[in-house]
Amino acid sequence: MNIHFTSIGGSVMHQLAIALKRKGYTITGSDDEIFEPARTALEREGILPPEVGWNPELLTPSVDAVILGMHAKEDNPELLRAKEMNLPIYSFPEYIFKESTGKRRVVIGGSHGKTTTTAMIMHVLRQADKKFDYLVGARLDGFDQSVNITDAPVIVCEGDEYPASAIEKRPKFHFLFPHIAVLTGIAWDHINVFPTFENYLEQFRIFISKIETGGILIYNEEDGVLKKLVEESKRTDLAYQPYGVPQHVITNNQTTITIEGETARLHVFGNHNLLNLHAAWLVCKQLNIPAPVFVKAISSFTGAAKRLELLAQNKNTILYRDFAHAPSKVRATIEAVKAQYPDKKLYAILELHTYSSLNEAFMQEYRGVMAKADEAVVFYSKHALELKRLPLLESSVVKRGFNQERLHVITDKNALQTFLDTHTYTNSIVLLMSSGNYDGLDLDQFSKKATAGN
Repeated sequence: MNIHFTSIGGSVMHQLAIALKRKGYTITGSDDEIFEPARTALEREGILPPEVGWNPELLTPSVDAVILGMHAKEDNPELLRAKEMNLPIYSFPEYIFKESTGKRRVVIGGSHGKTTTTAMIMHVLRQADKKFDYLVGARLDGFDQSVNITDAPVIVCEGDEYPASAIEKRPKFHFLFPHIAVLTGIAWDHINVFPTFENYLEQFRIFISKIETGGILIYNEEDGVLKKLVEESKRTDLAYQPYGVPQHVITNNQTTITIEGETARLHVFGNHNLLNLHAAWLVCKQLNIPAPVFVKAISSFTGAAKRLELLAQNKNTILYRDFAHAPSKVRATIEAVKAQYPDKKLYAILELHTYSSLNEAFMQEYRGVMAKADEAVVFYSKHALELKRLPLLESSVVKRGFNQERLHVITDKNALQTFLDTHTYTNSIVLLMSSGNYDGLDLDQFSKKATAGN
């Protein structure tokens, strides 16, 4: 197979290119910008484009497929050439499906928790020495790629609801056609793509309709919106498996779970992670993993990158970083930390960084989400607003949306640095929540300072 990647430098595009190269395919690609770590990874595999920029001359009749990344626009010269030559053009998820038509497909969808649930399944399958392919949206310990395509009989995919490509506006998870599907919950997001909640909800109805006949839908019955959707969307040719928070206890800041009589202490914590774990167990059970094997394996799971990731700690202070940015994720993460460490003071520092989170019309969705934090900070930068071509967001709008007394709203990186430096964190948890980088704040330096001398 000869495969060409238009926008090969993308975070998942370059990973798929590497996976297919390792499978024995001939890979070409191009992009108008390639940053680290993609540049080094592609160079190491011998498929880094010799120069930056689009190169329509690479599109020849010998190309079996063109894979189009999100970064490529509708007027991309390579896309225009591929159309002119009638070459097969695929979005990323469409090509994943093409490579997995003979596999048993597991797809984890939902507004939150899908990366962690996917990572848990992958961790257990690897511990159980099962062969499987995968697609996941984060770096995981023990996996050098976030995408792998081989001749394995099973593929485990994180199913994203964001559009597939510039010419294919439907959500990515509509193209994966699972045999085993998971829905973790539904909370409105991506308002630039789904302007109303009903429009967003419809994408999950469609996902359910695309589960293979004879398949199973594993869903979080504690999410009222999702439960109602499932009840309204019942298909007689599917099995349905609800799940909730599994049996567990928290003792001395440690969480222990019990599944089918098997007990183990966990590294991860919080009801949201316990829900993820329960979904992962039900998937693994479908894949013939017995409870003792699952429980032993999950006890060594330490989490996906930036999902309640431990940055630093000493005997009095712990710092976590979390990818949480959407309202439901922020609430779940704060409540998890507070439940795990009820006797410690919680500093919660949230960065608004996505299009939805910086949009005045969406701000009311954050109402009360930081209520359990002892000190709550919301940070956003003028630079982030400019990048997304959004108007100035007044701090009064943010305070009104969050509806929380003593909420600190900070819009300058230096002011945030000053706030962080003027506090001491004895007997405290510091929770940094963002999908960005706080406008370039040095988190490593802050972590060292916060845990020094306590």
